[in-house]
Amino acid sequence: MNHPGTALPSLTDKLIARKEGSIGWIVFNNPARHNAVSLEMWESLTLVLGAYANDSEVRVIILKGEGEKAFVAGADISQFKEKRSSPEAVAHYNATADEAGEVLRNCPKPTIAMIRGFCIGGGTGIAVSCDIRIAAEDARFAVPAAKLGLGYRFAGIKRLADIVGPSFAAEIFYTGRQFNAQEALQMNLINRLVPAGELERYTLDYANTISNNAPLTIASVKRALVEYCKGSAERDLALCQKMVDDCYESDDYKEGQTAFMEKRKPAFKGR
Repeated sequence: MNHPGTALPSLTDKLIARKEGSIGWIVFNNPARHNAVSLEMWESLTLVLGAYANDSEVRVIILKGEGEKAFVAGADISQFKEKRSSPEAVAHYNATADEAGEVLRNCPKPTIAMIRGFCIGGGTGIAVSCDIRIAAEDARFAVPAAKLGLGYRFAGIKRLADIVGPSFAAEIFYTGRQFNAQEALQMNLINRLVPAGELERYTLDYANTISNNAPLTIASVKRALVEYCKGSAERDLALCQKMVDDCYESDDYKEGQTAFMEKRKPAFKGR
């Protein structure tokens, strides 16, 4: 499918950002390495997500991998000798990747991972940091930490377990094996499974359904879900309530009521 759109600045050509109407695309563009994520790609991801978060025209963000072979197949190991050559460099790399993941999870706009092919390691981490995961029948998922002797921190394990449950999280981590898309659906790792040829159209239709709804309502639900994933003592319930109150005081609330009475589609403005 052709994507003219409006390109956004990025720190590297291996991460492409473009706007198409109300949709903000983020494309992991490293197909020679199955879209493995480099340090510069992590940095760009943070930059682009920040731009989309502050852009009132963008209502939904879709993340995808370039080509048909992979969403993201983990970190770009070819960089490790240069970018992770000292304890200081490792700490910087981890902090950069952690920041990108945190910004993705806390993004006020709905995020959709559109998954074809390999979604491995850090790729699975990116996918589970999105709100919704839509996968093609050829998608493959794995977290192979146990095959590499890697330690996996609590926060990452919790994020996966929050989605699939502790038992399936154990299976994913203990075996380190690849799971096909049907298995991923059974585990609730993905929301929807569609034929590969229909993936992009289906995802766009899904995103447009969301973007036609009231942005303030969506943002309030997103914030509530972000707070839900925190410990009970850390939750900002006052902020959640304020965002609900803002919905009732908005022009969009009035528009929604009027459109319902007039039996027409509402035209929400996000205010």
